[in-house]
Amino acid sequence: MTSMSASAHRFDPLGIENRSLAVQSILLLIGTAVLALASQVSVPMVPVPITMQTFALTMIGVLYGWRLGALTVLAWLGEAMMGLPVLANGGAGLAPFVGPTAGYLASFPLIAALAGYLAEKGWTGSRVVASFSAHLLANLVCLAVGGAWLSYLIGVEKGLSLGVTPFVLGAVLKSALAAALLMAIGRRAVTRVDL
Repeated sequence: MTSMSASAHRFDPLGIENRSLAVQSILLLIGTAVLALASQVSVPMVPVPITMQTFALTMIGVLYGWRLGALTVLAWLGEAMMGLPVLANGGAGLAPFVGPTAGYLASFPLIAALAGYLAEKGWTGSRVVASFSAHLLANLVCLAVGGAWLSYLIGVEKGLSLGVTPFVLGAVLKSALAAALLMAIGRRAVTRVDL
């Protein structure tokens, strides 16, 4: 009985938990397309433009749940490895996975899973501060892993100044946007259930 009540309060606006494997497979493909599109959206920032990749990654983790979210990100990365231009600026092939972006790419399935896991624990929806914190934590994990790899390649000072510092403000803004959007989605889902 406890598991039923916990499941009833789980944040699952897409009803993924009850979907067939076929529907989940279609959602996975839709998710890879969303990630590919988000990778091409660039917000001009000084000194480095910020893409919407991490926003889409954490949102997919939350909306799909940590398992399907991480699997969707792994499929998207697989598409990139096969040569499909789905990464930022149309990047594809194996080069992004061994160059300066490798650390960020390696963190992507982790941050989708982390955001999804925290959402399953209640860090989303109407709990705006917790939702913001979950997304920010996931973004900071991305910056830590990506920055560590970049620092290994070009030195700590350059790695931090080029690969972490310029993206902190973007991480905060994207986390706030995600929390606000998920609060609206949560309210809409509750309203539909109440009707």
